[in-house]
Amino acid sequence: MTLFLFLILSVNLTAAPSGERDTLINDGPYYFLTDDTLRVIWVENGELRKGILLPGVTDETMLPADLSLNYRELTRVYGTRPNYRQNYKGIDSIAVISDVHGYYDTYLDHLLSNGIIDKELNWKFGKGHLVFLGDAFDRGDRVTEILWHLFKLEKQAIKSGGRVHFILGNHELMVLAGDLRYINEKYTKVEAITGLPYPALYSENSVLGMWLRSKPVMITINDILFVHAGVSPELVRKELKIKEVNQAFHDRIVGKDINSLPEDKELKLLSGNDGPVWYRGYLEDTAPDISSLDSILGFYGKAHIVVGHTPRKNIIVLFGNKVIGIDTGIGFGQSGNMLLYKKGQFYKGSVTGVRSKL
Repeated sequence: MTLFLFLILSVNLTAAPSGERDTLINDGPYYFLTDDTLRVIWVENGELRKGILLPGVTDETMLPADLSLNYRELTRVYGTRPNYRQNYKGIDSIAVISDVHGYYDTYLDHLLSNGIIDKELNWKFGKGHLVFLGDAFDRGDRVTEILWHLFKLEKQAIKSGGRVHFILGNHELMVLAGDLRYINEKYTKVEAITGLPYPALYSENSVLGMWLRSKPVMITINDILFVHAGVSPELVRKELKIKEVNQAFHDRIVGKDINSLPEDKELKLLSGNDGPVWYRGYLEDTAPDISSLDSILGFYGKAHIVVGHTPRKNIIVLFGNKVIGIDTGIGFGQSGNMLLYKKGQFYKGSVTGVRSKL
């Protein structure tokens, strides 16, 4: 697969700084909007390349995963208004994958084997909904490819009557806020080659940065609540509804250093260990009792909560199917599993396509 075949108005080649060139490094593209011009940079064989794309240009830009998008499609993200409610009903088929952490090949293997995409990496799931349950960033070395592929699938799914839902995880928030403790060494080299801090590649004037900033942290489909880490009893005691949670993250948390947030109890709760992107209570010794869990489900009017964030060897089903944990270690090099849902029944989907009831 060719990653960097760009049909752009003008391109120049900038040598990487001395001592930093690595012929194996390929990354990008990263688009930035200035006035009405899209600037693009990418790294090809350890060297920085640059180009521009102007309004009205009919030439398309070839992106990772054989994706072609034009100026209008790329700039549409700047006018996208976030949907804070995120409530979907009457969905027959759902597929969920979580915590892939830059392991692009494993991510693709799961989507191929479980019928979400075809061999050309295009949407095959019809009117089904694919939920990406957070944490594309960190650990692995093909984060950008995962993001562009989901960007592509999101548009293809809508045309087929389906949906792709990207739910923000703690690692998305960490990178956007400048916490880089888990990034792969490759992206440290990308910083040196581009001359930009890694979070700047996902700034508010970048296509991917704006796209990520439009994403929610909680959604519901049918009778299922999806959230990266979990919903703590404290969140429900504060009676924080999904719309309020998503809006608070969008307006006041995403892209901010949590240590510099104002002394606001609600913000501290949402961004802290009892918040939806960090809470691990369901899979730890301090798990809430069944009455607390029933209160959580009752408050949101749902029967199940699906979470990632806390890795286990297999999909974990707890509290009589009320909590399903689906982080199966893909981000640590394991083959992992997907969660599949068909006509009210949950299944475990393997990387080879073998499906078993939960």
